[in-house]
Amino acid sequence: MSKEIPIRSFSVSLFVLRKSADGWRVLLLKRSGKMLNGQWCQIAGGIEHRETAWQTALREAQEETGLQLTELYSADCCEQFYEAHRDAITLAPVFVAYVDERCEITLNHEHSEYHWATFAEAQQMLAFPGQRKTLNWVRENFAERAPSALLKMPVLP
Repeated sequence: MSKEIPIRSFSVSLFVLRKSADGWRVLLLKRSGKMLNGQWCQIAGGIEHRETAWQTALREAQEETGLQLTELYSADCCEQFYEAHRDAITLAPVFVAYVDERCEITLNHEHSEYHWATFAEAQQMLAFPGQRKTLNWVRENFAERAPSALLKMPVLP
């Protein structure tokens, strides 16, 4: 009899973009603490009870960076990765937010630094192939072209 590996979906991934005179930038955060200490990543976090995935993206952005997002989209994709300690595959819905280039970032205790990276820089900074694959998707579908209005989340200004 064969064993089935569970598929779990309990967290979200959020890429925050801003456009400036020199092109698009993506927000990366440097992790501090036990999990992925010293690694650069996008905003991510667990979905809480009675919370939708897009509401989690809004909350995590506010908690981790102080950003109050007003323009949020489903990226129409999921990050996927295998977690050996759980022997499970995790799927995380991906979201994309646009912010003004003058926005201010206030980091919480989970991160020690932030950087507005070009897409090329971000490709070098992100540790995992799945992150880089998702970043390419975000660049192609949210920076190089305008996203479909059908992907916009119901965020109130």
